[in-house]
Amino acid sequence: MSFQAYLDTIENKTGLTPRQLLDIATSRGYDDPAVKAGTILEWLKSDYDLGRGHGMALVHVIKKGPEIDAKHVGSAGSHRDETDTLWLDGQATKPT
Repeated sequence: MSFQAYLDTIENKTGLTPRQLLDIATSRGYDDPAVKAGTILEWLKSDYDLGRGHGMALVHVIKKGPEIDAKHVGSAGSHRDETDTLWLDGQATKPT
């Protein structure tokens, strides 16, 4: 599943766009480099019932921003994506 597909599924499950979840995470201080992924995963599980795979996609965005490694773009790998920048503002506004 691509990183973008993980984020789209998170939006479907929570009703929140990745950007909204990023804003919540930032307001809680989860973007601090000292915060471990496990802490963020616990929050996502308890508040939104997100599993580890989906949670880790969001951890990536919280910790590293929307850019992903170009090696995933157009590849046949498990995390293949169309671009190296993830769309965070919701499926309804995603450019085609």
